[in-house]
Amino acid sequence: MSPRASIRDVWVAYDDTGGASGDVVLFLHGFPHSRAFWAPQLAGLPALAPGWRLIAPDLRGFGESDVVGPWHVDHWADDVAALLDHLDVERAVVVGLSMGGYVALAFWQFHAPRLRALVLADTRAGDDTPAVRERRHELIALARREGSEAVAESQLAGALGATSREERPEVVAGLRTLMAAAPVDGIVGALDAMLIRPDRSDLLASIDVPTLVIGGTEDAITRAGEVRALADGIPGARRGMIERAGHVSSWERPDAFNRLLADFLLSLAPDRRDS
Repeated sequence: MSPRASIRDVWVAYDDTGGASGDVVLFLHGFPHSRAFWAPQLAGLPALAPGWRLIAPDLRGFGESDVVGPWHVDHWADDVAALLDHLDVERAVVVGLSMGGYVALAFWQFHAPRLRALVLADTRAGDDTPAVRERRHELIALARREGSEAVAESQLAGALGATSREERPEVVAGLRTLMAAAPVDGIVGALDAMLIRPDRSDLLASIDVPTLVIGGTEDAITRAGEVRALADGIPGARRGMIERAGHVSSWERPDAFNRLLADFLLSLAPDRRDS
């Protein structure tokens, strides 16, 4: 059993590895993942950007964290802040992919002083289109009717790029297993949370910390134009595209993702806790 913290009346599980220098990267997983999604980063990043402390929690409802509401993106952001308090971390570089990106933007809105830098991967600031809302409602019904494995199977084609689906069976199988392990109540709660999340597009211009926006060239969910628009909306943001990767670019091409992230981390000045 990995460490768990009792915060905000919920037990949250997390991995905490690497250096103790005060330089912290916190990873926020997507839907319907767990902190295991970030295993390639926790394993590979230390060799590229030594000394960073790497923290990856299970958002409530997933992995080894409690499956209990309230279900709202903003509450996840508050959970993250409470976890940082528990771990005595003042500021962190927050990396959010897809749903984790929604949480990262909420974290900026409500806990901006805690954010040292921001990495947004395969995500968007806007709220759902009518078509996406309809799809989320269909997934809620599918989860309740047929369970997590059916949801995982229905998500695979959209989550993975064509190259992964055609050439990387181990990537496909690993993601299927990861998603199928998600609790049904966590799946339903997360879908409800994403359905009611606000449009945070107007927030982008206020982001004044170093930011990296990452996308996969084969992402059919967050297309290249949306990645470009997200980066363009944030003053001074960098943008990196990962070839032959879809919506879960860090899982599909971990080496390429890790290199982009490491280059970004190495560009940051040493943290100053008294600043």
